[in-house]
Amino acid sequence: MSLLELFKAFFQIGMFSFGGGMAAIPLVQEGIVAQRGWLTMTQFTDLITIAEMTPGPIAVNSATFVGMQLYGLPGALVATAGCILPSIILVSLLAVAYTKYKEIFWIKGALNGLRPAVVALIASAGVTILFLAVFGTSEIFSGLGTINIIGLLLFVVGLFVLRKWKVSPIQTMMLCGLFGGVFYSVL
Repeated sequence: MSLLELFKAFFQIGMFSFGGGMAAIPLVQEGIVAQRGWLTMTQFTDLITIAEMTPGPIAVNSATFVGMQLYGLPGALVATAGCILPSIILVSLLAVAYTKYKEIFWIKGALNGLRPAVVALIASAGVTILFLAVFGTSEIFSGLGTINIIGLLLFVVGLFVLRKWKVSPIQTMMLCGLFGGVFYSVL
């Protein structure tokens, strides 16, 4: 086993893990536990737990953790670089292609068609989270359970603060978290 082999293993994981972090888990398990035996299944379970708890994508966190376990800091850097390099290459190629071809009629049309779809996806996630916070369920038509008055109040106040006073979303989240912590502790 070498740093080059570590780089190649995580380069493959980074290249073929489409669909987000959860989609990368089987690739990490196959490449790191089953094929190479670098971690046991127990260590892999701990790895996924740590990767879920720490900020950032699971695949990148996994690469950093495995690299650190095997080769210390150099291993963490090499494995992480291997994991993110495919994305860097792909995004760079797409940026060059977009810059070069953005004025082509059908490219403009495709991008104009994607905008509403992206807004719909974001709105769908937002509505799901709102229903979970306020009604205790992520399903819109499931009886709506009981209304969480504190959650609803924090949502309305947070939205008002964001729209009326243009307060930073991060500050608004921190304030809502602070008030939520106080309200839920007291009530």
